[in-house]
Amino acid sequence: MTSWTASDIPDQTGRTAIITGANSGLGLVTATELARHGADVILAVRNTTAGEEAAATIRAQAPDVGVSIRQLDLASLDSVRAFAERASDELERVDLLINNAGLVILGDRQTTTDGFELHFGTNHLGHFALTGRLLPLLERGQSPRVVSLSSISHKDAHLNFDDLMFENTWDASKAYGASKLANTVFGIELDRRLRAAGSPVISTLAHPGVSRSNLTPRAWESRGVVGKIIASAYAALNTQPTEQGALPQLYAATAKDVRGGQFFGPAGKNEQRGDVTEVHASAEARDPAVGKKLWEVSEQLTHVDYLDE
Repeated sequence: MTSWTASDIPDQTGRTAIITGANSGLGLVTATELARHGADVILAVRNTTAGEEAAATIRAQAPDVGVSIRQLDLASLDSVRAFAERASDELERVDLLINNAGLVILGDRQTTTDGFELHFGTNHLGHFALTGRLLPLLERGQSPRVVSLSSISHKDAHLNFDDLMFENTWDASKAYGASKLANTVFGIELDRRLRAAGSPVISTLAHPGVSRSNLTPRAWESRGVVGKIIASAYAALNTQPTEQGALPQLYAATAKDVRGGQFFGPAGKNEQRGDVTEVHASAEARDPAVGKKLWEVSEQLTHVDYLDE
C-alpha cells in the first residue's frame, strides 16, 4: 500500500473509542489522533493521575471532542468487570475498542491479583475479558471494530498449554512473547467467531514494530545507569518514533478498506520500522486448533463466556 500517515485518518466525528493504556506511548498517540479527527475518546488507564495529564494533552489539541478517563487495571478481573459495568451504564454504544495496553517485566515471576502470571494475565486475559464484557456495546456501534495489539515477538513464541503461567520454568522474555502470541491468536479467533455469529463487529490486528515507546527498552531503563545506557543505544539504532509506531493500529482502527482478520505492521526489514503494510501472523497464531484451545482456556480462567460455538 502507499505511504499512509495520520493525516489520512477518515473523519471520526460521532464515534466513541475506548483505548486501553492510553496515558502514554502508543496509546496516547492513538487516542490523540482519534480525537484530532473527531472521535470521543475514553482513556482506560490504571493510573488515573497519569490519565488526567494525558487527557489535558489531548484536549489541548482537540478541544471540541469528549475526552474522559476511566480507571481500568487489566491485572484485576474485578476491575475489568467494574469498568465494563460503568461503560454499560454510561454509554449507548462503543464504536471502537483498541486493546493497546501491555507490560513487560524483567526479573522474577509476578502474578496478577487473580493469581495469573503477570504478562499473560494482563496482556491477554484482561483484554479477553474486557472485549467480551463490552461486546454488547460494540454490537450497537457504527461500523464497530476491535483492534488487538500484537508484537513481532509473537513470531518466536509458543503457547505451552501445560504451563501457560510459566510456573515450571520461568523466563521473562518467553513469558512476554507468549502473551503477545496470545493477543495475536485472540485477534484471529475473535474474527472467526464474529464472522460465524454474523456480528457487525470486525476484529483486526496491528503491531508497532520497534518504536521509541517499546516496552523492552523501558524495562531496561529500570535497571539503573547501565540499563539506561543500553536502552539509549538500542533506541538510537533500532527504533522508530512512537508516532510512526502507532500508525499500524490507527490504520487497523480507521482505514475504510480494512477487513476483519487483517494484520498490519511496518513494511521495513524484519517489520521493525517503516510504512504501514499488511503483515502475516506466525503459523501457530493462525492455527485454528490453537485459537479454539486458547479461547476455551480463557473462558475458563476469566469466567467470561461469549461467542461460543
